Amino acid sequence: MNVTSNPGQQPDVRIYFSEFFEVSPKALADYGAFDVSCLIDLPLFIDPFLLFTSKKPEYQAEHEGIIKYLRFLRDQAVAGHLNDGLLKAWFCFPEVRQNKFGFCLNGNRGSGLGMGFAKALQDNLTRLFPDFGAEQITQSSHLEKLVLIRERVGRDNISDFTANLIKAFLCQYTERFALAHIPTYLRRRVSVPKVRFNYDIRVWESGDYDLPWLKKDYVLLTPEDILTQDDTWINKEDLRGDFPHIREAVTNDELRAQIDVYFRQVLPKKPTARDQSVAIEKTLRQFPELVDWYIKHKEDHGADAVLKSSRKVQDVDQRFVENLRDLAQMLASVTGFYQHPANTLEETRKKIDFLKHSIEHGDGYKFFYVDGQVVEREKDLQLVFKLVWEGSPSSVDAEVNNGRGSVDFKISRGAKDSTLVEFKLASNSQLEKNLENQVAIYEKANKTTQSFKVVLFFTKEEEEKVLAILKRLKVEPGTGIILIDARRDNKPSASKATSESTE
Repeated sequence: MNVTSNPGQQPDVRIYFSEFFEVSPKALADYGAFDVSCLIDLPLFIDPFLLFTSKKPEYQAEHEGIIKYLRFLRDQAVAGHLNDGLLKAWFCFPEVRQNKFGFCLNGNRGSGLGMGFAKALQDNLTRLFPDFGAEQITQSSHLEKLVLIRERVGRDNISDFTANLIKAFLCQYTERFALAHIPTYLRRRVSVPKVRFNYDIRVWESGDYDLPWLKKDYVLLTPEDILTQDDTWINKEDLRGDFPHIREAVTNDELRAQIDVYFRQVLPKKPTARDQSVAIEKTLRQFPELVDWYIKHKEDHGADAVLKSSRKVQDVDQRFVENLRDLAQMLASVTGFYQHPANTLEETRKKIDFLKHSIEHGDGYKFFYVDGQVVEREKDLQLVFKLVWEGSPSSVDAEVNNGRGSVDFKISRGAKDSTLVEFKLASNSQLEKNLENQVAIYEKANKTTQSFKVVLFFTKEEEEKVLAILKRLKVEPGTGIILIDARRDNKPSASKATSESTE
């Protein structure tokens, strides 16, 4: 967060677009744009199906533009005209990090769409779906179809690809708002690469736009009604979960019989869950037209996609926007919070202790609940932890891979002073093994003897489970292992908590 402080004055805390660019949240809401965080990516994604199912002509035009480009790629792939150079030029794209989505803990720098994605897409266009763009079963073609039968290609890839293919629209959408609402000194004329494809000369061209400017880069707004959380409407998990119903939906009796025979042949007599998954995968590859029947079902229930996505975006708005803003104000009100201890061990402990206090004695626990129901995700706690480091002299690297797996955070001040932090849920079935082995491995690999394990629990039973594990391991809580109580049935009133946090 951007924090400035003068003696005797309340610190200035800024996290969101509206705060950095001096516009009201209402103006953004009236425009239909999501008020993004300019510091940390939020767990939202562009869902191309929401473009397809929308009644807005401009959204439908963007979806048609996506399909037109994919047909071009299909023609080139089927004709065998592609080499590595053209794959890089036509299939590979950087992450559109300027829209601030994707939930990357380490800033908002993703890997984008590289050659792995390009070759997977090329393979699907030539071998599995050479009829892409000319489907007979579905109402339309869909980008998501091309990644449904492919490992290691998921929602991030779909969202990144969509954002790149509609980047001109996002730039124009942001520019209109910026010219109407954002002061000139907070904008800059920017040349944005790869915003439109010239089909005559077959190259991507750049475009110039007047856009919000922050920290040496432009910022893009995204319409709230094309965003979703967790997964796109057309997704791998639903395809596999709905597989029995999809088989039954096939109207061609001969084809349905062939599918059933093949599926039984590849399925062992006493199948495990893994066997079922493998058999479904093989059947989908053998009969890729099943994907069209699945997509048709999704098209028929497009209204559900809009409603579900809207609820998910509201959830993110409540949990990540409102609650993070409350947390930021709480941070600013704590005397001395932005005074930095002499080393990373002390500073890290201070940050964890604050989070523990805000969750156990303030309203911080609300961050983990939606409509009274707990949402248990380690990444949510990691995101909050990332927020409290803004303005620190320490380097805060998330998801550091040292050759022995990744550690959640490495806090460092040069090569000789570093501290590691791992977050775990008490409900994690591997918690005991993790507490026993993981920290020692990480410390050795990172050449540090300083680390913290933070364990979050939501019930009395989970607390007792963790305490029993620590007792077996002969470890005292509160040293290198810190427990945080996120129960909602034992919290004080907000007024009392606020008074305690400022003492």
